[in-house]
Amino acid sequence: MKQHNYFVYITSNPTKTVFYVGITNDLQRRLVEHRENRGKPETFAGRYYCYKLLYYERFTYVQHAIDTEKELKLMSKEEKVALIKSLNPRMLFLKVVD
Repeated sequence: MKQHNYFVYITSNPTKTVFYVGITNDLQRRLVEHRENRGKPETFAGRYYCYKLLYYERFTYVQHAIDTEKELKLMSKEEKVALIKSLNPRMLFLKVVD
């Protein structure tokens, strides 16, 4: 496996009632895409305005990121909230710094 940076992340709408789990190799770019797609019905994240970052993990290997994304997608809403709060107790929206 080739080493790179991969991110599994959770975004939410401004009222934190809907969560979106995704994977990317460029978190900054992906968040811009989510922001630009807000309100567009063609995508889940766009339809539900899930463009605010609440949680992310960085991985070196893509397969580890894929496996984690699958696990997170299977979690209940309550489990996702608990995961987010484990690293972001106040569930503040995060900014990605280069």
